[in-house]
Amino acid sequence: MSTPPRVTAIFFGRPGGGAFNAAGIAGLRRAAARMPVSVTEAWQADPAQRVASVEAAARESDLVIAHGGQGEEAVRLVAPAFPKVGFAVTQGRIASPNIACFEVLQEQSAFLAGALAGWWITRGVAAHLSGEKVPPGLRGRAGFAAGLSHARPDARLLTGFCGNQHDPALAQAWTEAQAQAGAEVQFQMLDAGRPGAIAAARQAGLRCIGNVHDWTAEDAVFLASAIADNGVTMEAAIGAFLADRWEDRRIGLEDPAAVRLAYAADVAPELTARCEALRIAILGGAVEVPEHWAGEEWKP
Repeated sequence: MSTPPRVTAIFFGRPGGGAFNAAGIAGLRRAAARMPVSVTEAWQADPAQRVASVEAAARESDLVIAHGGQGEEAVRLVAPAFPKVGFAVTQGRIASPNIACFEVLQEQSAFLAGALAGWWITRGVAAHLSGEKVPPGLRGRAGFAAGLSHARPDARLLTGFCGNQHDPALAQAWTEAQAQAGAEVQFQMLDAGRPGAIAAARQAGLRCIGNVHDWTAEDAVFLASAIADNGVTMEAAIGAFLADRWEDRRIGLEDPAAVRLAYAADVAPELTARCEALRIAILGGAVEVPEHWAGEEWKP
């Protein structure tokens, strides 16, 4: 019997914190349970060590998966030196003969979230908060900003990147400042730092919109959640590698199990209906979800 392919998946953060990495772990384990591979989970919380982590994984693996846009630059630098190793970047957009990117289109559910925020707010101010300025985070912000403008062209957006996805105290301070600046709802694109943002939002009476998975089922502070289950990208990457179909794949609103907007129970039915009509318009091409935004960023 031949040795199963060795797969190393690298997660940028620490175990046990954050929905993004948790979804990736879940997808990796689903793949390992049904596909003939040997899987290793690796963690790297230090941005300065990302290249070294990817290189170390490449020396021991047939396939290296960098989970999230934080790994994009490290893979770009390392992959050319290991032409016989496959490299996958989830939520990535880089190209090379031995690199493929597998992506759930967070910007599509973020557009719906922005539209809901625009229709829901009464004072005309919404917020967005993320950590690092990685390309998928920028695309998610662009989607939210466009959806907000679509629903309420006169709305003000307080959008910022605090610099760290995993720092609760930092996220709390930024959220407190956004609430003080008049935000009524905050789109959170955070990971292990999210509990700090939630605590500040609850204290200020600010509603939240989550991402990655359904936060409305966990905390009443959430008005909605822009679901983009990145765990499916793990399964897609390993499946493509085993089938020798090494090409990019993008998954959007056409697959509601992976990408959709979830609603809290107190969201009015007429608002959910408007968002559903907008989803259909996006899928039909009548509404375009942009990947770039050129507005003014906000800082505390």
